[in-house]
Amino acid sequence: MTQGPNEPVSSEPSSPSRRTVLAAMGSLPILTATTSAAAVVIDPSAQRQTIRGFGGMTHTAWIGDLTAAQRETAFGTGEGRLGFSVLRIPVPENSADWSRDVATARRAIELGATVIASPWNPPARMVETFVRGSQTNARRLRYDMYGAYAQHLNDFTTYLRNNGVNLYGISVQNEPDYAHDWTWWTPTEMVRFLRENAGSIGTRVIAPESFQYLKNMSDPILNDSAALANVDIIGAHLYGTSFANFPYPLFKQKGAGKELWMTEVYYPNSTDSADLWPQALDVGEHIHRAMVDAEFQAYIWWYIRRSYGPMREDGQISKRGANMAHFARFVRPGYVRIDATANPASNVYVSAYRGGNSTVVIVAINKGTSAVSQQFTLRNGTASRVSSWLTDAGRNVASQGTTGVSNGSFTVTLPARSVMTFVTA
Repeated sequence: MTQGPNEPVSSEPSSPSRRTVLAAMGSLPILTATTSAAAVVIDPSAQRQTIRGFGGMTHTAWIGDLTAAQRETAFGTGEGRLGFSVLRIPVPENSADWSRDVATARRAIELGATVIASPWNPPARMVETFVRGSQTNARRLRYDMYGAYAQHLNDFTTYLRNNGVNLYGISVQNEPDYAHDWTWWTPTEMVRFLRENAGSIGTRVIAPESFQYLKNMSDPILNDSAALANVDIIGAHLYGTSFANFPYPLFKQKGAGKELWMTEVYYPNSTDSADLWPQALDVGEHIHRAMVDAEFQAYIWWYIRRSYGPMREDGQISKRGANMAHFARFVRPGYVRIDATANPASNVYVSAYRGGNSTVVIVAINKGTSAVSQQFTLRNGTASRVSSWLTDAGRNVASQGTTGVSNGSFTVTLPARSVMTFVTA
């Protein structure tokens, strides 16, 4: 994203192709009846993807830096914190600007987060203009500058390392297929750079970061063994991407040894307040589907602090942020998603994760207007109790105490329009 069509001074992006704008849900009566759902069966032995984390982006040049207190809220893991474990920052085209996001990046790392970076443009001397459809001043990286550009990315990585920030990975280009205000890359150009130049980059390489998870951008990478050898993370954005397009069979077929990250999104829109309820539950479902349907290993929001983001402009966690915290605070880097009954009842979504010492984390979202009596059964489980946290219309990640586990099973009521996280002990 950018401050061009995506974040003008007075408004947020408005292109229908850029995002899906959903109407706010109207007020519906809250039904007091409790319905029953099929039992959720969780199998800790059936392991899926390793989770790298949940997080968001800071971009000091465009909206200002996080304050010291806001960094603690974003990356801390205690009560009243988001628990983010990934920070994404920009790669400024001018080296004089490289220090802008260092303070937040350094504090994020101190709090246990990993940091990745994405460029919007190469240095101006490396760019040429060309005609792309009706755009007469489209930008692209000159072919004779591919090597210099790889060195530019290396120099940025070295600068950060020398200032206390070891990047986990660096992208070749932010949204190369939605670049009206930055630099375009065709799939062929991306593959060429990866084949011939990305091998010299001294940290993990992320590509292609398509704005809409368009497979025509990533398929050529997966189908080219030389290009794929120089990529570590297949990165994607999910603006307007339908749930039906979340699965990626070709990655499962050819992506062995690579990671799959969702590196930018806001959802369902950037026009509504992040505290609008129950619309904020859409964020919980979106993360659920990104983990279960798409099997992403990371989920990264756009701006961390924004009226539509996980942190309000006053530094307080929003309802959307609370939905993210139900994952981020409890599903930590290195945890592994495990099989669980994903949709035990209409409007109920469940995912589960296994951490160290056989800890199991369960996130259950009830978007329905009725409470649901939900049984959870852990196969071969030895837990004696679970602790739980709840977000609903009036509470944000509020501790609900503990519930006993008998013979691997426990039953709880999922309140109407709520998200709950359970952690075994």
